[in-house]
Amino acid sequence: MRSSRSTAAEVQVSQVSGRLAALGRVCFRHRRWVLAFWALVLAVGVVFGGRVFEGSVAATGSGGSESAAGTAVVQAADPVQGTVTAVVDGPAVDGAGVKAAVERASAEVAKLPGVVSVADTYASGGQLTASDGKASLVSVRMADGSTPKQLAAVTDRLEAIDADGAHTVVGGDLVLQQEVKDQTAKDTRFGEIVTLPLTLVVMVLVFGGLAAAGLPGIGAIASVGGALLAMFGFSKLMDIDTSVLPIATVLGLGLSIDYALLMVNRFREERGHGADIAQAVERTAATAGRTVAFSGLTVAVALSGLFVFTSPVFRAVAVAGVSVVVIAVAAALTLVPALLGFMGRRIKAPSAPVPDEGFFSRTVRRVQRRAVPVMLACVALLLAAGAPFLGSHFRNSGADVLPKSFASRQVAETVEARFPGQVPAAVQVVVEGTAQQAQEYADTVVAKLPGVAGVRAVSPVSDRVQTVDVLVKGDPQGAEAKRVVGGLRAERGGLDTYVTGDAASLVDFQHEIGSRGPWALGLVAAGTLVLLFLMTGSVVLPVKALLMNVLSLGASLGALTLVFQHGYFSSLLGFTPTGGLETVIPVLVFAFAFGLSMDYEVFLLSRIKELHDQGYDCAKSVELGLQRSGRIITSAGLLMVIVFAGFAAGQMLMVKQMGIALAVAVAVDATLVRTLLVPATMTLFGRLNWWAPAPLRRLHRIVGLHENVELPPLRPVVLPAPRLVKRRGLVGAP
Repeated sequence: MRSSRSTAAEVQVSQVSGRLAALGRVCFRHRRWVLAFWALVLAVGVVFGGRVFEGSVAATGSGGSESAAGTAVVQAADPVQGTVTAVVDGPAVDGAGVKAAVERASAEVAKLPGVVSVADTYASGGQLTASDGKASLVSVRMADGSTPKQLAAVTDRLEAIDADGAHTVVGGDLVLQQEVKDQTAKDTRFGEIVTLPLTLVVMVLVFGGLAAAGLPGIGAIASVGGALLAMFGFSKLMDIDTSVLPIATVLGLGLSIDYALLMVNRFREERGHGADIAQAVERTAATAGRTVAFSGLTVAVALSGLFVFTSPVFRAVAVAGVSVVVIAVAAALTLVPALLGFMGRRIKAPSAPVPDEGFFSRTVRRVQRRAVPVMLACVALLLAAGAPFLGSHFRNSGADVLPKSFASRQVAETVEARFPGQVPAAVQVVVEGTAQQAQEYADTVVAKLPGVAGVRAVSPVSDRVQTVDVLVKGDPQGAEAKRVVGGLRAERGGLDTYVTGDAASLVDFQHEIGSRGPWALGLVAAGTLVLLFLMTGSVVLPVKALLMNVLSLGASLGALTLVFQHGYFSSLLGFTPTGGLETVIPVLVFAFAFGLSMDYEVFLLSRIKELHDQGYDCAKSVELGLQRSGRIITSAGLLMVIVFAGFAAGQMLMVKQMGIALAVAVAVDATLVRTLLVPATMTLFGRLNWWAPAPLRRLHRIVGLHENVELPPLRPVVLPAPRLVKRRGLVGAP
């Protein structure tokens, strides 16, 4: 009977207005259905979403570029999916036993399903023999549409070549793609396994109880299941690059934990004020829920800038990233209220409100007394941290994205060292014409260009499509190679040609960044400025936030350059420097780090604005705002750093770069920027922080997103004791 009365009291009609409060009430009342729905999402996501790794593809060039068009022409003329390459190493190539074993393996592989052709050194007149005569290659071309099972059958047969003690290692582009997929899936699982227990420990320390600490983890797991399911659906509509999957997963995991952390923290505060479970849930949804929704919107806007680019990898990241953000917000606004309904009584409320005097308030007062020196020191430090990025180089990585222990990388390095004639040319020209026309073009135009070290024989793809491999002087992706690409595109010899290869892809990619990057940056900046104006009613705070985020972003990219280009801490992090950054990384870091920085900006500004709206002057609102939100922002930042570092501990180089860059960005933003730079600049600007022209002030009164939610008094039956009521005045609306 007592339980029935308690349930009836919980579902009384609330006095809190607003759609988010209503959503919180619905999810609380129907919490079993909400939990069942998310359990179904998680189950389906695990069963089907995990298969998204199988359907992922390797990154392609810049969409619509000449290099991509040339590759498409070759694929249309010769629809081959890729190659499998075996290095047979050890005894002399001309040994009778080795020759018999290789020829027997070649004949058997040629009969396997999916195989187009097989070439070995004995059938090619010694062209596939190493320079020392003690190793040879077997090259297998696979048909377009060949399956992983067919690839595995070819690989297994080639690995079985062992005559006269020969050692066989199998690689090639198809094996590389499969190893990247497999390792990416392993790194993603490893990141989740490592980060979730660590974040649980941190949340236990933050909340002082297992129930409150475990709830964000449950929400994060469910949202990751939803994210995998969403990406699986999108993979049926568009190509999803393999590297996109862990990046989107780590974003969803981090955001889900952060949002649930914010919701649980506000729930505890409301319980501390005397609210019952139902009241605390709806008041949490009405206040912290608004912050979560607005924060998710800012992150989604930052990621939407990637839609400006034409490269498939950027569009895939944008689609996956935005969908993950939407799912993380949806989990925070629906699943978390439902879980609070089940676990709310076990979540310990704080014994007292957050005091107005503490570490953060003392830090702010010290900063305010020395605002100019602190601001100049922070800006100088961030500029110095970002300076290495000015000397950064970009590369299209191949097998070096994997550790040296992987077969595909071993084969690639062996071919480069011992089979120089088989190394893919830095530049390849696709000629639509006869073999004679292509040869004349190679002799009269290509060979005479500055920077060209030589021209390999013209290779026919079909009767009307030929390829010309061009060797360049120096670094295959260096400045000289790029100049050769420009020269070939300027001198086409009257033929229809396409300049492709790694150097051409790099040129096209950098051109896309240079031409479309400013538009993407403008879109993100404009969207961010509008959103922050709608929240604050100021034109000064959004501009200042934008500039500070650029500074923290620069520090992240500078650290990325020092670590992955120059090799600092490479042995500790377990990778071999490639001498440059992966081409897509800076753009992705900008989008993700910018969105996450705005995430914390929203957390802090929402508190400061509430206090300012309550009548506090600028200095006091900054002091109290940071004191009351500093602990939760720092905790959220620490959890994000743990998540990113956990994924950076994997073996995939691109995921490692993203993990380190985002961990540095969040650490800098949640500490140096929010604790020192924001208070210093807001102190210097004073009342100017909240300035806007009169027309915009009127506009904000009409369409502004007012974060300060007016909460009605709690029902008399749940009012706290008089002594606690008096103490409520110290807290204000979180």
